Amino acid sequence: MTVPEAALEVESDDATLAARVRDGDVRAYEQLVVRYQGQMFRLASRILADRAEAEDIVQEVFLTAWRRIGQLQDDGAFAGWLYRMTTNRCLNLLRSRQLPADVDPDATESPRTDTQPEHAVQVSSQLEALTVALQQLTPEQRACWLLREVHGRSYEEIGEIVGANATAVRGRIARARAQLAEVMKPWR
Repeated sequence: MTVPEAALEVESDDATLAARVRDGDVRAYEQLVVRYQGQMFRLASRILADRAEAEDIVQEVFLTAWRRIGQLQDDGAFAGWLYRMTTNRCLNLLRSRQLPADVDPDATESPRTDTQPEHAVQVSSQLEALTVALQQLTPEQRACWLLREVHGRSYEEIGEIVGANATAVRGRIARARAQLAEVMKPWR
């Protein structure tokens, strides 16, 4: 590969890459996967609190995206389409469960080695408490809160992803914030 080709691939936006994928360009699809797989995994693992299930969901989402790229009406909406598929699959999985999600904080966070042990313990305990608190939210509240607070999506984008209007999304996030603030009060 020549340098200009590499620079072109690095600078391509989602719409350009999605259009190339529609034409059968596997390398363009690889770029989209590399660009979004981490974000989709973090979203799925926080919603599900299970790394293995999150990996399965993300794998299914990217396989479905590859197969159905022709159905995407707006190439620029590729990221929103991925977020919607990932969120919906996670919510469907949670609805199919009979028991609440088990929380495995060790599996969902990365320990830092560059901090003092006492501080690391405190941060780890806070993250564990937040993970437990997230699991107490409804799946819809959890998805909306994660999409807003962790992934920085707008209310309108979240509404498109979860199939609700912006007002309903704001309500879910407000209730989630209030519940999380109450549960996390001892950590202030």
